[in-house]
Amino acid sequence: MNRPTIITNARIVSENGITEGDVRIRDGRIEKISGGGESTEGASVFDAEGRHLLPGMIDDQVHFREPGLTHKGSIATESRAALAGGITSFMEMPNTSPPTLTLDALEDKYTRAAEVAATNYAYYMGASNDNLEVIRSLPPGQACGVKIFMGASTGNMLVDNEETLAGIFREAQTVIATHCESTPRIELRLQQAIEKYGEDIPVTEHPWIRDAQSCLESSTIAVELAKTYDAQLHVLHLTTADEMALFEPGPIENKNITAEVCVHFLHFNSDDYPRMGNRIKCNPSIKSPRDQAALIEALQQGKIDVLATDHAPHTAEEKAQTNYLKAPAGLPLVQDAMLCILEHFHNGNFSLQDIVRLTSHNVARRFGVIDRGFIREGYWADLVLVDTTTPTLVRPENILYKCGWSPFEGHQFSSRIASTWVNGELAWDGSEVLDHNASMRLEFRAVRS
Repeated sequence: MNRPTIITNARIVSENGITEGDVRIRDGRIEKISGGGESTEGASVFDAEGRHLLPGMIDDQVHFREPGLTHKGSIATESRAALAGGITSFMEMPNTSPPTLTLDALEDKYTRAAEVAATNYAYYMGASNDNLEVIRSLPPGQACGVKIFMGASTGNMLVDNEETLAGIFREAQTVIATHCESTPRIELRLQQAIEKYGEDIPVTEHPWIRDAQSCLESSTIAVELAKTYDAQLHVLHLTTADEMALFEPGPIENKNITAEVCVHFLHFNSDDYPRMGNRIKCNPSIKSPRDQAALIEALQQGKIDVLATDHAPHTAEEKAQTNYLKAPAGLPLVQDAMLCILEHFHNGNFSLQDIVRLTSHNVARRFGVIDRGFIREGYWADLVLVDTTTPTLVRPENILYKCGWSPFEGHQFSSRIASTWVNGELAWDGSEVLDHNASMRLEFRAVRS
């Protein structure tokens, strides 16, 4: 057997609480968790120095832009930024170029990731108005889920045919993940804004154009379809207080309908548009302080089950456009996500156990990820060591995104990502990404029989 690694003097955060001890890793998996005092003979020893050891974040929503949009980001660049942010696995969205609407396109992405990804990886199958047969034929476990844009999208990925929507909810054998906004309402309000402002629409109008009602109308339809067909629904990137009434509080176990919020909706609100401009333009839009507070409360209640990023990089030049109609929507987030979430530990909103539940445990449970998302004996050793006493200043020279900018530039977070392991291999040492060949394709158990 290969030489084991022992992480000693760690404060281990798991579903069982926070315990002080050691983690022995062998052949990529956690062999033993103990209270300390393990023999280190013949082992490679890593001293955690009393810092907190968490399961690596599983980000269930990223856009890494490959294939077709690699001037913005790539699997190689963005997965390395994710490592620096404590993310050990990602699930990538289908709106690339070409979009992931066929089994061949899906497998092409897996082939690319196997060559260059620095973290573990999985991909969504995309839905369109005319690929229901592909979704019917999707083998269980080949994709992490089926993604439906039930709102405005690019290319051939807006699903607005009622018969197709019903067919997907009735027949998909995997998690159905939805982007919920009402396209007709958005188009109407955008036209009203153009009539009022012409080409000079201020970005402060973004949460008015893509308003709370547009989200509520669409997410209500998704929830009703899921209930009608007993489907496994995961509603992505919620942004409004009004939508919280659609979801049940409590543990994720045995829920058919789950929900997610993204880190930037907890950090920014509509008061930040004058300062940040198009840098925080995203879809759905960042909304009011009232909505922001409601999202945090829903996470505390268990109405929202998962924290993710919706990492969506664009070049600095693209985002610097002052014309609202031309500036693209989306933010780069994976390198900063865990630091942003840990701020809510420091301000008392969430405990560290809450954070691992929302970023790891619940993602594994929701998608049926096999042997990941927990610090458990026998599980793959996807781990992140966080230093909650040392701050991190976000500086341009330390940004690993291919786009080269972060919405948090100049902000000082209260914690630091000290180390990240992928399948037992040290992949981030606190200052640089280390070369390794440990990344794997995620495996899934059935979530719908």
